[in-house]
Amino acid sequence: MNTIALTDILIIALYFVIVLGTGFYFSQKRDESSSEYFLAGRNVGWIAIGFSIFAANISSEHFIGLAGYGASRGLAVGSFEWLAIIFILILGWFLAPIFIKSKVFTIPEFFGNRFNSSVRIYLSAISIVAYLVTKVSVTLFAGGLLLDRIFGLDIYLSAIIMVVITGMYTIVGGMGAVIYTSVVQAVFLLVGATALTFIGLNEIGGIAGLHAKLSASYFDFFNGMSDPDIPWTGIIFGGPILAIWYWWADQYIMQRVLCAKNIEA
Repeated sequence: MNTIALTDILIIALYFVIVLGTGFYFSQKRDESSSEYFLAGRNVGWIAIGFSIFAANISSEHFIGLAGYGASRGLAVGSFEWLAIIFILILGWFLAPIFIKSKVFTIPEFFGNRFNSSVRIYLSAISIVAYLVTKVSVTLFAGGLLLDRIFGLDIYLSAIIMVVITGMYTIVGGMGAVIYTSVVQAVFLLVGATALTFIGLNEIGGIAGLHAKLSASYFDFFNGMSDPDIPWTGIIFGGPILAIWYWWADQYIMQRVLCAKNIEA
């Protein structure tokens, strides 16, 4: 366990107070309709949706897992996030208008209406399994590991605490509470990441110091085909397949898009 200063404790406490306060505040403003509960009444503006998507994508597994992997392997680790630039733009220009106008609650429902109920059930099953395996478990483990290192809490106890805290405002407030707490979280993430970047660069002598301490291969966006983990072929041919699912079909991301008032929102 690392010793943390009183200032650190106060900042963490302030964060939880603001997040929980935001969640419960918006939970009191919703009505009892299914649209309000699951899609925030389809009345969310694009700024809140953008912040929410950002916070949904960037969470503890990025700050701990992806950052650590990037430190050991270089910029190529971030290839999936770079691909997001292309796929999110396509989503906004072409796909989001179709999904929003369909007035569906989920992406499996959309494809079920387009094809048949078997497709809807199949896609729902894939979505649930993928969400549990790739998002929930990894996020809870990374967050639990962080609390374990900072406070010395058991990693499983930490995971339970996180589930209880987020579950409280999610169950009570529905998607509206999730959206607007995500906005708060996104601000904290951006401020914290920006501060950490400047502090880290200052410690090693800036960009020049970073280049001096690392080999040139760390700054390559594309690795050779012989790379065991991130060859350029995987980025070019495998990355887009993952991006199509994650940015265009994963309910975890798309539920936020479906909360929009309209395409001009």
